[in-house]
Amino acid sequence: MPIEINHRISIPDEAIEERFLAATGPGGQNVNKVATAVQLRCDTLMIDLPEAARIKLATIAGRRMSRDGAIMISAGRYRTQEMNRQDARERLIAMIKESLTREAPRRPTRPTKASQRRRLDGKSVRSSVKRARSKPVFD
Repeated sequence: MPIEINHRISIPDEAIEERFLAATGPGGQNVNKVATAVQLRCDTLMIDLPEAARIKLATIAGRRMSRDGAIMISAGRYRTQEMNRQDARERLIAMIKESLTREAPRRPTRPTKASQRRRLDGKSVRSSVKRARSKPVFD
């Protein structure tokens, strides 16, 4: 069953590959016997993403994305396989949702007269402090 990101974008089942391996951390003897950690691999080229979102996703994923466009997420935080699987999928969905958000364009602003005045007053105060530290000049 495909994973829904929003009403237009979903991750097909063929794009996701999961491997289970032995986890480290808490779990007692169970940790040595059961493969609870999950390594999720998602082929982003199979997801119908806009080009801008694909570029932003590569930035967000960082080292977790390979050259062929696959994202690797390792999850071993929980003691059960199902919880780790859910955690990995949620992290993947969060990454993709973040890549779909557009940043508001920056509109350049001018400093106010009051802020310019405060800046210049601060500079003159600093200047007088430094001038006071210097050796006195005798005429």
